[in-house]
Amino acid sequence: MTAPPGARVALGALAVVVIGSLGLVALDVAASPFHKRTVTAGLTVLVLTPAVLLGQYAPPPYRLPYRWRWGLLLVQAVLTYVPIVVFQHRWFTLLGFLAGAVMLTLPPANSVPVALAVVASGPLLIHTGVVDSSRGSLVALLSATITASTVFAVTHLALLSSRLYGSKEQTARLAEQRAQARMRQDLHDLVGSSLVAIAMRAENTLRADASAESARAALTEVVELARRTQEDVRLISSPGAPRSLADEFARAQRLLTTSGIGVHASLPPRLELDGAVTECLRSVLHEAVGNLLEHSRATFCEIELHADPDDIRLTVRNDGVPADTPLSPAPSGRGTGLAGLRGRVVALGGTLRSTPEDRTFSVTATLPLP
Repeated sequence: MTAPPGARVALGALAVVVIGSLGLVALDVAASPFHKRTVTAGLTVLVLTPAVLLGQYAPPPYRLPYRWRWGLLLVQAVLTYVPIVVFQHRWFTLLGFLAGAVMLTLPPANSVPVALAVVASGPLLIHTGVVDSSRGSLVALLSATITASTVFAVTHLALLSSRLYGSKEQTARLAEQRAQARMRQDLHDLVGSSLVAIAMRAENTLRADASAESARAALTEVVELARRTQEDVRLISSPGAPRSLADEFARAQRLLTTSGIGVHASLPPRLELDGAVTECLRSVLHEAVGNLLEHSRATFCEIELHADPDDIRLTVRNDGVPADTPLSPAPSGRGTGLAGLRGRVVALGGTLRSTPEDRTFSVTATLPLP
């Protein structure tokens, strides 16, 4: 996993704070009288403490699992209070790092009271005489508070930066997935209906026992339709390619005419629609025409787009579906078919009706205009 720039900066700042603060402690300890045991214990603490602190505060993707940070918090508590009790006030700086780790590890409801208790433990140790300090309890309190606030603020900002970076990556992935899903659906509808039209034209020619001239004309139509389909596929596959509703109307007319179905299409001139509305209406027209070619025995189809001030209505009506013909369902999880389109129409605040009446079948999508 790649670390976001903010996480790297925060980790560097934390390293400077931790190592710098412990360096000051080491200089203070070195300036005081000590013996072998003191040196050994002090060096051990100075070696272990930075590793524990950076393990506690590291932002993602360097951040350790929650269970490990709980264990490090217990180790840090031991490395904090043992040096204070044994080596006295020179190690009070460690209280601020412990309080910061508490606020970053414990749940929010419990972290603040516990962190305040850790900060207040310094003056308490001085007042009870456990630790002899010439600096006073107020200095210990302020030092721990400043260190804890600095550590918490830097680490929390690093966490927010990592989350924001992750959200941007997730948004980009979702946008790419939506684009791929839209392309798959367009290709499914386009190629499916075009292949059905080609097959129907070829079957009609074979059944009619046509002459060589008629067969040649039919083959010419099939070739023309295949080439247009190829151009449409290339257009859909091009990123950012414009897909107007007028082009979809023209394509639907071409498919129906090639299949031997009379068609009447009505499209208002100079119609400007929102991109989401246009895509939804295109999908409805795709599926309605595809269903007509694949499932009906229609001889005539009427396609009408009517725009009102508040909404827009697309109606696709044909005369070849008996009243008891069921609606073609959407395959599970695919999102195609009129049943799948209903969800897209409803998501835009519209309605989708499919109504068989006598020997006609109509699909009507009504969408509100922004």
